[in-house]
Amino acid sequence: MLLNSFIGKVIISVIGVMVVFTFNALISVWLERKISGHIQLRLGPMEVGPHGLLQSVADGLKLIGKEIITPQGVDKKLFAVAPYMVFFPSLLMFVVIPFSDKFQVQDLNIGLLYFFSISCIATIGIFMAGWASNNKYSLMGAVRSIAQSIAYEIPIILSILNIVILTQSLKLSEIVKAQQNMWFFVPQFISFVVYLISAIAELNRTPFDIPEAESELVAGFHTEYSGMRFAIFFMAEYTNMFLVSAMATTLFLGGWLGPVLPPIVWFFIKTYAIVFFIIWVRWTFPRLRPDQLMNFCWKFLTPLALINLIVTTLVIKLF
Repeated sequence: MLLNSFIGKVIISVIGVMVVFTFNALISVWLERKISGHIQLRLGPMEVGPHGLLQSVADGLKLIGKEIITPQGVDKKLFAVAPYMVFFPSLLMFVVIPFSDKFQVQDLNIGLLYFFSISCIATIGIFMAGWASNNKYSLMGAVRSIAQSIAYEIPIILSILNIVILTQSLKLSEIVKAQQNMWFFVPQFISFVVYLISAIAELNRTPFDIPEAESELVAGFHTEYSGMRFAIFFMAEYTNMFLVSAMATTLFLGGWLGPVLPPIVWFFIKTYAIVFFIIWVRWTFPRLRPDQLMNFCWKFLTPLALINLIVTTLVIKLF
C-alpha cells in the first residue's frame, strides 16, 4: 500500500513538472518575441494562432522535422551527450521549487544547496559542447562561459547566504514561511539586486551574453548544432530563466504568499514578473566586453555582496 502510494506520488509529481516545463518553454519563447517586438515598436509574431500564441508550437514542430547533422571531425559521443548535460539539470532543479504550500515535489532540508549544486552541472555540458564541436568559435564560447560562470557564482552565493543567516535554514518552504510578515526583498534589497544581476550573467543573456556573442563567435558553443539538439539548448536556456526567477521569488518575494488569489497563482505572477524583467533587460542594454564583464564582477559586484553579508551578520549578531 505504501509502495503504491509512493509510486502514485512520483507519477503525479513527474507529470506536474513536465506540464510546468512544457508550458514555460512555449510561453517564454512567445513572451520573448512579443516583448522584444513591442520594445522595437513592432507587433512580433501574429500569424500562427491568436496574437501568435501558437508560433512556438510551429517552431518546435519545424525543429523536430529537421535533420540532425553531425559535422566531420567532432567527438561524436561528447557532441551527442552535451545538449542533455545542459538540459537534464534543469529538470532536476524543479524537484525543490515550492510552487505552493501543497505543490512541491520534494521539500529537502538542503533544498537551497541542492538547487545551486545541480545548476553547476550545466556548465560542464556547455564546455563539452564547445570542446567536442571541433570549431574554434564553439571552443572560445565554451571557455568564456566557464570563466563567466565561475566568476558570477561567487556574488550569487554571497547574496543567498544572507537569507540563510536570517532564516537559519536551507529548506525552501521554511524560507517562504519566514516572509509572512515582510518579504526579504525589503531588508535584503542589495542581495536581491546582486542575485538578479548574477543570475542574468549565469544565464548567458544580454548584456552578459559573451559566450554566444553573434558578432564575434557566430553562435558560441552551439554553433555546430542543428535540429532537436539545438532546440534542447534553447529549451534549457528558457527553463533556466524560469528557474532562477522562481528561486528569486522564493528567496526574496515571499514565494506563494499573497492575498485572495490561490498560492500557486501568486507564485507564477511573481516569477513571470521577474522573467519579464530579464527579457526587458536583454532588449534594452548593449552587450558588455569580456574585460568589462569580469571587472564588474570582481571589482564591484563581489565586494558589494561581501560587504552586505558582513553588515547583515553584524546586525543579526548585535540586534
